[in-house]
Amino acid sequence: MKSSDTVEDEMEMATVRHRPEALELLEAQSKFTKKELQILYRGFKNECPSGVVNEETFKEIYSQFFPQGDSTTYAHFLFNAFDTDHNGSVSFEDFVMGLSILLRGTVQEKLNWAFNLYDINKDGYITKEEMLDIMKAIYDMMGKCTYPVLKEDTPRQHVETFFQKMDKNKDGVVTIDEFIESCQKDENIMRSMQLFENVI
Repeated sequence: MKSSDTVEDEMEMATVRHRPEALELLEAQSKFTKKELQILYRGFKNECPSGVVNEETFKEIYSQFFPQGDSTTYAHFLFNAFDTDHNGSVSFEDFVMGLSILLRGTVQEKLNWAFNLYDINKDGYITKEEMLDIMKAIYDMMGKCTYPVLKEDTPRQHVETFFQKMDKNKDGVVTIDEFIESCQKDENIMRSMQLFENVI
């Protein structure tokens, strides 16, 4: 006999427009337990009753976590990283798989995910401009009150420093291998990546 919670969970999942994959499959693919997935699903469904979230809604939800700054641009980049099939929406499955990597993934998985975020045009390389766009978006999101002494060119200075360390062959782009190797070998870069994880 099924518990009333189980029946209620199944009924909830059947009533949404976008029905997520079976919890067992998501449990096998992610690093979450079935109970954690049920809790995540309830929260996701509460914010996104249709079962999917578009970019504008994602930005609205994300902005609540950073009221002191402007998170619009960073939320755009983050949305694109979660929207792995690039269909303009993030499903519960997309959300869970991204969150699974960010919260419980290996260092390698997290760095691959971060590289995908920084590779804005998805050509397999990170340019200085892409890195600068992300860095500026993070500073904008954190707000002026968080960094009162920052100069206008601080994001550019950080990018120059990181890029010099990461672009090993000096060809003007950072490959996934250069990115991962640099992050694993340089404590300052790795600390910046951990700081980056905190804003996701």
